[in-house]
Amino acid sequence: MRIGELAAAVGVTTRAVRHYHHLGLLPEPERLGNGYRDYTLRHAVVLARIRRLTELGLGLAEVRDVLADDAGKDLAEVLAELDEDLARQEEAIRERRARLRTLRESEGGTAAEGPVSPELAALFRDTAPLTDSPMAAKDREILALIETSAPPEERKRLMGLMSGVVGAPGGMERAMAVYRLLDELDGAGPDDPRVDEAARALAECVPAELLPEDAVLDESNSFLAALYADFAPAQAEAFRRALRIVAEGRA
Repeated sequence: MRIGELAAAVGVTTRAVRHYHHLGLLPEPERLGNGYRDYTLRHAVVLARIRRLTELGLGLAEVRDVLADDAGKDLAEVLAELDEDLARQEEAIRERRARLRTLRESEGGTAAEGPVSPELAALFRDTAPLTDSPMAAKDREILALIETSAPPEERKRLMGLMSGVVGAPGGMERAMAVYRLLDELDGAGPDDPRVDEAARALAECVPAELLPEDAVLDESNSFLAALYADFAPAQAEAFRRALRIVAEGRA
């Protein structure tokens, strides 16, 4: 094969082929009598391997390491591993499309904080009466952030806990009361006498299971520090006291 035929067969540019030669990722082929490179199936396999590995997110230095591990393998082994790479990529695409389809079919896909999971979208629907509360809106943003960063199992656990709080008898009324108390603290100082009432009400809505046993609840926890910085001083103090109450009650 000529370089153009090789590039077309694998779906890359001839410039990319030359770049991989320059980096030593793709072996130089033998040259014909007329000086043209003569590429073989082995070159096509290696080039396809490079393309798939980069599409999976590996940097070129990591690709070099993978190819070095493949050096002693025969063509059948390399083809089998390439097929496994493709299968993983196809599975990842199917999962992403399934999630996208679910989001498009749910209200969570178009929510202001979206796209979010169907579970969190359902929680947002259940708490729709709270949308006029500035603190409730901020809470929704925080929940969307936590869901994005949490591993799947932890995400499922957290959403179950939050849904249980709202779905419990009187849960919606308690949540509305907490948000009202916190909204009233906007602009107030941390020594405002209403802080204690808001903290106690908030603590009653926070499941003890929500806090890991080894949770760091002061400003050395970077997430909490950023969270408090986004609140008014009185609101941040109410959250600090509420978390301490929950932690002490669990102990």
